[in-house]
Amino acid sequence: QVQLVESGGGLVQAGGSLRLSCAASGFTFSRSDMGWIRQAPGKEREFVGAIRWTDGRTYYADSVKARFAISRDNAENTVYLQMNSLKPEDTAVYYCARRTDVLYGGNRWPPELESFGSWGQGTQVTVSS
Repeated sequence: QVQLVESGGGLVQAGGSLRLSCAASGFTFSRSDMGWIRQAPGKEREFVGAIRWTDGRTYYADSVKARFAISRDNAENTVYLQMNSLKPEDTAVYYCARRTDVLYGGNRWPPELESFGSWGQGTQVTVSS
């Protein structure tokens, strides 16, 4: 079955960096768009960004653009989220997700949060001021 396992979260000071990893299994990773989603306490889930399987094109939410970068290693079935210049408002649980709306004909780019139907268990990122 589909498994997504995030790692790399932790506590970092404002201005610092972290790299999250997500190990995927149970599906054809190399042919799947992958995304990152976060949820802060008491807030709605936020779509952070995604990477397209066909050409590696990426999309980012305005709140993280120019600070975060998504990459993938198809040989390792892993997607990454490099987070730089972290701010306290980046504090959240970060989830890796597989795009699943394509199974029903979804093909818009950029995708939306609802495009992603398989999620990992999440990893906590805490940014102190």
